[in-house]
Amino acid sequence: MPDQTADQSIPEARTPGTTGTTGAPGTPPRDGLSRRRLLGTAGATGLALGAAGGAVGYAAAPSAATPLTSLGAEEVMFHGKHQPGITTPTQSRGHLVAFDLTPGAGRKEAAALLRRWSETARRLMAGEPAGQDDTDIARDAGPSSLTVTFGFGHGFFGRTGLEKQRPVALDPLPDFSSDQLDKKRSNGDLWVQIGADDALVAFHALRAIQKDAGNAARVRWQMNGFNRSPGATAHPMTARNLMGQVDGTRNPKPGESDFDQRIFVPASGEPTWMANGSYAVVRRIRMLLDDWEKLSVKAQEDVIGRRKSDGAPLSGGDETTEMDLEKTDAEGNLVVPINAHARITRPDQNGGAAMLRRPFSFHDGIDADGVPDAGLLFVCWQADPLRGFVPVQRKLDRGDALSRFIRHEASGLFAVPGGAAEGEYVGQRLLEG
Repeated sequence: MPDQTADQSIPEARTPGTTGTTGAPGTPPRDGLSRRRLLGTAGATGLALGAAGGAVGYAAAPSAATPLTSLGAEEVMFHGKHQPGITTPTQSRGHLVAFDLTPGAGRKEAAALLRRWSETARRLMAGEPAGQDDTDIARDAGPSSLTVTFGFGHGFFGRTGLEKQRPVALDPLPDFSSDQLDKKRSNGDLWVQIGADDALVAFHALRAIQKDAGNAARVRWQMNGFNRSPGATAHPMTARNLMGQVDGTRNPKPGESDFDQRIFVPASGEPTWMANGSYAVVRRIRMLLDDWEKLSVKAQEDVIGRRKSDGAPLSGGDETTEMDLEKTDAEGNLVVPINAHARITRPDQNGGAAMLRRPFSFHDGIDADGVPDAGLLFVCWQADPLRGFVPVQRKLDRGDALSRFIRHEASGLFAVPGGAAEGEYVGQRLLEG
């Protein structure tokens, strides 16, 4: 499973007040004062309360209000070469939701839906109200690094009469022996990924997207996830998953020379409407935590191939040290076991196959027998899933030590087109081409 260890993992954590593709904290709104950029904006009585618990006073105008903290003020741009939510630093809250087009809805209805969704996403990511009938769920919050990302599933093209535009890379994933997939929670015509550093901001976006679907599409499945909040640690560090493992060391990084080649469809690629886009594999992976937690720390480290305390390889060094796959102990045994997850997932052990992992953890309660329904909402990005996810998963399927402690319960593959230019909506080149 290319998901739970440090060798195919999430982007590095960020500290509060830093921005990736975001605007600078405290940047003035483009269209005048946004009610979500400021805390304590004067209401009907003109009363304003300082965000840090300062003195209560009266404000004659919104300009006297207290600014948002840097975390709430971070804004990610909707328009751009790539859609947001791919290289954006992982947020602390996430929602994944798939829709099916309703009977009778075709290309025309899909185009209108993507136009509505894109405008709503643009507004919410800028910290503005959704538009008509805004629910005010996030009225007092800033953008909080909100991202909304849209993709198309295999069935979308048949329903819209666009079969000839369906990418070969979107062919269904092969079956894997570890799969125990629930078809009702898999695939879908349309897929939306929502992330934010505030739970109310994330839910507000989810609700707005659902309402915008109207009569054109209905929810097929929806999943909720979380990550460590920015600033929760004393210094920036790689996140941990629900197994307690450091998870994110060897993720491809945008600064690497071959990053775009591995993650994004080239501008000259086929089909042309996927230029600068990517393919997302989505898997709901349940962690069998009761079984995992019965293992000693040493046994857990042997399963993963890295130290639990700091994510360093068992062959020595620190978290970023290259793993020595040939190193042996005094008895001649490999220090990193032959079936260790970190060994199997290394790109140089898989013909260079690599993907950008950007997952969320999930916890959906406790079963009747006391077992937690928890694990990883695995999301990975690549220019071609047949060269990224599939070869790695096939190898994991044949002998990954971690397989005993996980269960793949849902799956989906989605074509995520490039970003929308100013004045465009996501997928316009497909739906109006």
